[in-house]
Amino acid sequence: MDTEVTQSPGHLVKGKGQKAKMDCVPIKGHVHVYWYHKKPEGAFEFLVYLWNGKVTEDTAMFKQRFSAECPQNSPCSLEINSTEAADSALYFCASSQSTVLHVSSSSNTNSPWTQLRKSVVL
Repeated sequence: MDTEVTQSPGHLVKGKGQKAKMDCVPIKGHVHVYWYHKKPEGAFEFLVYLWNGKVTEDTAMFKQRFSAECPQNSPCSLEINSTEAADSALYFCASSQSTVLHVSSSSNTNSPWTQLRKSVVL
């Protein structure tokens, strides 16, 4: 059984007004996917929660320019429809409540989560 979440690409550089897509493969058997982002010197901020492939909870910021999906037998994805400078951040995916809590409380740069970070640099 797969015991970790994987994300790709490792780094993503986009200009203003472009699309930016990040993929996440959740832990096998998990039906929950949470996307967060973290700006430099900022806290983790929740973007969207998907359950069984459907958006169940999201934020006003997510609704403005983001979309997310989890097709069956395919990676889940988070897409920024039209990038802005404010989108420059690390993007994280989690697939269980225990990993969400770990990410939310983690400030240790040696955390396993540092291996899963995704950046959008404009």
